Amino acid sequence: MIKLSGVIITFNEERNIEKCLKSLINVVDEIVVVDSFSTDNTKAICSRYKVKFIEQKFLGYIEQKNFALAQASFNYIVSLDGDEALSETLQKSIIKLKSNWTLNGYYSNRFNNFCGQWIKHSDWYPNKKLRVFDRRKAQWKGINPHDNVVLHHPNDKTGYLKGDILHWTYQTYSEFNLKTEHFSSISAKAYFDLGKTAPIWKIVFNPTWAFFKAYFLRLGFLDGLNGFVICVQTANITFLKYTKLRELIKQTS
Repeated sequence: MIKLSGVIITFNEERNIEKCLKSLINVVDEIVVVDSFSTDNTKAICSRYKVKFIEQKFLGYIEQKNFALAQASFNYIVSLDGDEALSETLQKSIIKLKSNWTLNGYYSNRFNNFCGQWIKHSDWYPNKKLRVFDRRKAQWKGINPHDNVVLHHPNDKTGYLKGDILHWTYQTYSEFNLKTEHFSSISAKAYFDLGKTAPIWKIVFNPTWAFFKAYFLRLGFLDGLNGFVICVQTANITFLKYTKLRELIKQTS
């Protein structure tokens, strides 16, 4: 029987952190929370539970999550954000896995709640995530803020777990707008650091394709008004990313 560490990073997650912790309590053998000095009640809520609570200045999404992995006592990890929780079905799947772990990592779908509605289409579902894994075989990688767990060897075998990671995203359109602005700035800086370019054709084509793919090919229109809003913002964040990248390039040329 293996032992599991539940690993979470947080910043001002008082709205969701209790749901996250409750979904892990009967699944993992310890819970590690790495918090970026929250100014709300996140720390107080965590203190009600048996949690290893560590405060760490935010290092970047990828860097913070890899730091959090290193704080765990066990090598087998269930990794969540503070606004996520395991569905009951996924909890049962992971509990069964503890006595039958055979692979290096396990995927599950993430089910996103936007403005009170569970989104079933576009790029938002099924939103495949590798969140149950052996930390000796994987780490967080990607381009901030789009982080993901990557196995060290591409041929390593993975499995798929029944159940969903429940994700409470933006609960108002205003919140979504602010995050789109914030994340596009982070993406533009990351692209700039990688030496990527922003020709006009990318500014025009990439957002258009992002909307078309999400709204039509991935059936975003079936989620009604919220589906339309999500797909428009999918295009918008792409547009903002490349225009901000173009601006950064001009500033340094």
